[in-house]
Amino acid sequence: MLIGELAARAGTTTRALRYYEQQRLLRPRRTPNGYRDYDERMVGRVRNIRLLLSTGLTADDVRALLGCLDEEITGGPICPASARVVARRLAAVEDKIAALDVVRARLTAALGD
Repeated sequence: MLIGELAARAGTTTRALRYYEQQRLLRPRRTPNGYRDYDERMVGRVRNIRLLLSTGLTADDVRALLGCLDEEITGGPICPASARVVARRLAAVEDKIAALDVVRARLTAALGD
C-alpha cells in the first residue's frame, strides 16, 4: 500500500510516517518509481508506534522495541525489553517531577505562602 493509504488506515498523517521512517521506526520498500510501499503489517506497527509515543516514550525508546512492534501491545508489556525501556523512562519522569517539586517549593516560598 502507498503512504497515503497507510496513513488513513493507521489514523495518522503522511508527515508522521515520513518522520517514523526518518527515525528508523519504519522501513518501507520502494517501487521502481520511488514511491514508498508498505505491507499490511505496517498498519499495526504504526498504531503501536503512535501508542508508545503517546505514553511518553521517545523515538529512541521505541526503536529499542522494533522487534516487538508487530505484536498486540495494548494489554501490557510487549516484550521483555519493553519493561526495561518503560522503567527507564518512568525513572526519568519521576526525576523531573522531583525537580519540579523543588522549583514549586522555592516559588511558593518566594511568594511567602
